Amino acid sequence: MDFKPLRFQASFLFVAVLALAATVTHAQQPPRVVSKLDARLAASVRAGASGTQRVIIRTASNGIPGLKIALERAGSPVLLAHPIINAVTARVPVAALEGLSHLPFVVSISTDAVVIAEQSSSGDSTLRETLGLPVQSPTGNRVGVAVIDSGLQAGPEFGDRIAGFYDFTQDGSAASPSDDYGHGTHVAGLIAGSGDLSSGKRYRGVAPKARLVALKVLDQNGAGNTSDVISAIEFVTANRHQLGVDVINLSLGHPIYEPAATDPLVQAVEAAVRAGIVVVASGGNYGVSSVTGLPGYAGILSPGNAPSAITVGSVKTLETNTRADDRVAAYSSRGPTWYDGRAKPDLVAPGHGLVAAAAKSSTLYIDNPALRVGDSYLRLSGTSMAAGVVSGTVALIIEANRGAFPNAPLSPNAVKAILQYTSLPVRDEQGVEYDYLTQGAGSVNTAGAIELAARIDTSMPPASWWLTSGVDAWTVIDGQIQPWAETVGWGDALSEGPALYFNELAWTQNIVWGSNIVWGNNIVWGNNIVWGSNIVWGNNIVWGSNIVWGNSLIGALDGTSASWEMAGDVPSLTVSGALDDSGESTGSVLTLP
Repeated sequence: MDFKPLRFQASFLFVAVLALAATVTHAQQPPRVVSKLDARLAASVRAGASGTQRVIIRTASNGIPGLKIALERAGSPVLLAHPIINAVTARVPVAALEGLSHLPFVVSISTDAVVIAEQSSSGDSTLRETLGLPVQSPTGNRVGVAVIDSGLQAGPEFGDRIAGFYDFTQDGSAASPSDDYGHGTHVAGLIAGSGDLSSGKRYRGVAPKARLVALKVLDQNGAGNTSDVISAIEFVTANRHQLGVDVINLSLGHPIYEPAATDPLVQAVEAAVRAGIVVVASGGNYGVSSVTGLPGYAGILSPGNAPSAITVGSVKTLETNTRADDRVAAYSSRGPTWYDGRAKPDLVAPGHGLVAAAAKSSTLYIDNPALRVGDSYLRLSGTSMAAGVVSGTVALIIEANRGAFPNAPLSPNAVKAILQYTSLPVRDEQGVEYDYLTQGAGSVNTAGAIELAARIDTSMPPASWWLTSGVDAWTVIDGQIQPWAETVGWGDALSEGPALYFNELAWTQNIVWGSNIVWGNNIVWGNNIVWGSNIVWGNNIVWGSNIVWGNSLIGALDGTSASWEMAGDVPSLTVSGALDDSGESTGSVLTLP
């Protein structure tokens, strides 16, 4: 049988499904679990919602042609194609979603959720001194960073280092650099601003000679479609060599409505990482209950739940260079991730009160005069800013390694492991180290990461020692010795000892972070990652220290036991305890307004 009859059958089936859905009301149908729909869509189907929904439909490898024909004949327009994840974006009647999910070649159907920039305001801090960077440190020269955000305003801060600008709020074509919201310019300034408009280059970015490719996906209010973000990631991945991109920064996100395995934004990120691009994502600013004011867990956004992304939380430096008084910002989202129970964030970084380049004609600059610093800069806080700091750090890591080993590049997994291994543990006001779900491995140590990266020769044989010289596992910052975390989190366990001193299978390019692999005899795995004994959100629930998680699910696949809907800019959570694969709850239930 050739492909044409299969496409005809798929089209005929879907038209029939739509016709059936139009004649049978929700009240006439028994409630059912719709496993291919994300939590938000499943809730809409159960509620009998009317109208249409913009969705992202993932298919089997040969399913896109048949799906397109079926959608078009049914009057549901295909808006975008996403070949990197075998998906299309379309507008479909809610009444037809369940029937569509039954098509055999449909893998999953996801909300084309609104992604938002993750920033707030207040504070001030130095940056490069806090990161331990001396005057003659690497600058990110010739390293390419793609900033997928609200755009980028050209100017002296970036000079001739804007290597491309593409507007995906339109059709993704090349355009003149612009930023009507201002968030992307600020993030780009933290990554690679020259600081030329500040006295003594005080507000210079982490990698001030890095090349930037800007991809606009957010509008003048800092919001955009998930499908546009996916299109931008696909474009960068397909053209990474022509664009010269080594790093993607994603300082944006949306609530998690489904497991990472079916989340289309996550899968686009994973495809980019498999292509050799390091992807840095903000964790989100949902770490505090707006009602109780208490810190809460499981607030990580998508795509911060992508296993292979470097997911970043925010640290307050208290306007000092020393790291001893750093604190994890209360608003910084904590893990674990919804559905998958994955350890996130991977690390934290300075992100509070950071000053960087302003887009002077943007919404943020015009509407917030109190956030302006001089005539050319803006002060913002959030995990968006922290992600920018880490993306700049990654540019320096890549430059240092390339300089030492031009023909033996680091994989994205190796870069992530370097960041975790050299990170600096953070402690609270009582001197107690934050738990792993709050700070990941620790706070970024840019100077230490550069030092380690310059000694790693990836051409060494598997399972062999790949450092070219010894390294001290500490960094001097502001005259104080800061010991490295010497920890890498993999799955639900932490490494102990010299994990980064050997060429392990985990550090190769095609390995999904946290997957089951065979480790060499050089790495000792210590305790499992646990929920800390003082983790409280609201008055109804306390997760004890004996709850070990990793492969269990947080929430139910069909959305019946867990949901996360946006109420304005505040998430409303219904949380269920860890679930096994059958969807049976093993924990208590907490509902927050």
